[in-house]
Amino acid sequence: MRSLFHESYDKVFMEFLDKFVMVFIDDILIYSKTEEEHEEHLRLVLQKLREHKLYAKLSKCEFWIDQVPFLGHIVSKGGIMVDPSKVSVSWIGRYREVVKEVRYCRRFIESFSKIAKPMTSLLEKGAEFIWTKERQAAFDKLKKRLTTAPVLTLPDLTKSFTVYCDASKEGLGCVLMQERKVIAYASHQLRKHEVNYPTYDLELAAVVHALKIWRNYLFGNRCEIYTDHKSLKYIFTRNELNMRREKMAGID
Repeated sequence: MRSLFHESYDKVFMEFLDKFVMVFIDDILIYSKTEEEHEEHLRLVLQKLREHKLYAKLSKCEFWIDQVPFLGHIVSKGGIMVDPSKVSVSWIGRYREVVKEVRYCRRFIESFSKIAKPMTSLLEKGAEFIWTKERQAAFDKLKKRLTTAPVLTLPDLTKSFTVYCDASKEGLGCVLMQERKVIAYASHQLRKHEVNYPTYDLELAAVVHALKIWRNYLFGNRCEIYTDHKSLKYIFTRNELNMRREKMAGID
């Protein structure tokens, strides 16, 4: 169930949401391209709060800052990056908890699922928690990748997107880009039934995975999808497809 606070603020800021306001429970984030715009946006938000007799505690507010921690990320004018506090202090000597927590960083790391597989296998039902050299190596590699993770570009919904997809017997991977800048990475470990998929089906599964997780960006926008399996371009014109491929391609 959604919070009553969230429901209330959603209604209050309905006309501003996803234009220059984001709301999460009782946190309100105001973002703008210029200082002049920000001054106007801030005035509109404060005015809305006053109209609805809602109040903010001054000691918990920050104004005119060029970067802000939000939902485990650092959002700045340069883009989105990993919150350093999620990588350093919170990881020391807490391997069991980290196995669960580290997954929030998957969008920053290319081939995350492949690297993290030795660790995430500990989350399988009935798995005994044994910290092996292989898992330590995966842990160290992820930690290094996170401390040097790139700043991701904020998407512009008025421009087209590019998606790169790849698949192997170790997992599926994809990258969302815009004007040659990375917006997000995504990866997916193969499920037991997917391990036996032929190459064609795996490559198609990677494309479907990318379209599903990034549908909020891609729906209604032009996008180009690249895969190293050329025959996929004929998916909608082939005379015969097996049931699995029809289901993945959304063909009735």
